[in-house]
Amino acid sequence: MLVEHRDDCLEFQEIAELIRGRLRPVLPVLAECRSSRELEALDVYHRNRRVLQRVLEKVHTGSFLREDAPARPVYRIVAWNIERGKQLAGQIEVLRHDAYLRDADVLLLTETDIGMARSGNVDVARTLASALGMHYAFSPCYLSLVKGSGVERDVEGENDLGLHGNAILSRYPLSNLKRIELRNGIDKMAGKEKRLGAQAALAATVEFPGSPLTVACVHLDANSTQRHRADQMRDVLDNLSRSGPLLVGGDWNTTTFNSSTAFHAIMGYFLRVLMGPGNVIRNHYLHPDRWFERHLFRLLEGRGFDYRNCNVPAEHTIFYDVNDIRAHKGLAEWVPGWCFPFIRWALREHNGGCPLKIDWFAARELACRDPRVIHEVRDGRHPVLSDHDAIGIDVVVK
Repeated sequence: MLVEHRDDCLEFQEIAELIRGRLRPVLPVLAECRSSRELEALDVYHRNRRVLQRVLEKVHTGSFLREDAPARPVYRIVAWNIERGKQLAGQIEVLRHDAYLRDADVLLLTETDIGMARSGNVDVARTLASALGMHYAFSPCYLSLVKGSGVERDVEGENDLGLHGNAILSRYPLSNLKRIELRNGIDKMAGKEKRLGAQAALAATVEFPGSPLTVACVHLDANSTQRHRADQMRDVLDNLSRSGPLLVGGDWNTTTFNSSTAFHAIMGYFLRVLMGPGNVIRNHYLHPDRWFERHLFRLLEGRGFDYRNCNVPAEHTIFYDVNDIRAHKGLAEWVPGWCFPFIRWALREHNGGCPLKIDWFAARELACRDPRVIHEVRDGRHPVLSDHDAIGIDVVVK
């Protein structure tokens, strides 16, 4: 589904009041459901369905631009999964002062919260835009019925608005905002992290002086099949212009796994162990386009997109550490405990760690150069600013 929007502060207040006044009293009842089928059977859900739809389809926008940005020969675009904005102060600091990130003209930010206890109940995208002096747009994906997953449920306090989604920040005006709702890879009510809604990409035209550019911030489902992720990308592309310059970026969760169920994920891991962990890391985790996720990347190339020159080859953007309590508790919610000794054994020659490449750019009719992976947002930091590295690209808009 595709929805176009404009927003202002009064409309945001309306959404906040709908959540606090209409939806919050019924959320505990909805949270008791163990599946979407049970949810659909509740009268209280149907009575509030239109309100929920209004809340989730609303794209929030604002501007904290202090002065008009000039035309440039090259524009820098950064995509970063900011892991909810749980380390927001550190993220603001690095976006202001890192030698590479401080020159970003556009930020494609996946996993941003509004009013979630895990991220301090703040409006993450708005706070970032205010601190950086940028325009912003935020598209909700989910209204959360719980505080999150894994260690997130251990944080103090309760959710306020409970919204989670994706955002675009820009030094240049944003127009033609489009929310593109994607099909769920799993039943979001069947696990411990119960959520209402579905993943949604956010597209916008960045009004670079004399050379507007369409960008899309895309977060594909982790708990899904490889084919489903390709289908989600197809839905994104089907809802955008078929010609003209376009840049798509974000967290595409190209883990190489079918993670739609624990069984499929476990069987997939056994297969990769048989293939040899070192071989899989070198030739598949860092090159998911070669085989396991080939449908997604062949789709992009078939639609005229170049991804090969827009990303650093064989460079990881996330690093799984079996000894990281955050990663462990999150995975343990749907993978049996007996799997972890096996994972440690399989990665024994790699110090329990495993690099993967899951964050990407793809461009159409656009000159891109100097792709980067910014490991500094994780490496050597305690705590790390996100479980993902940021990625960047410089684009020449004619």
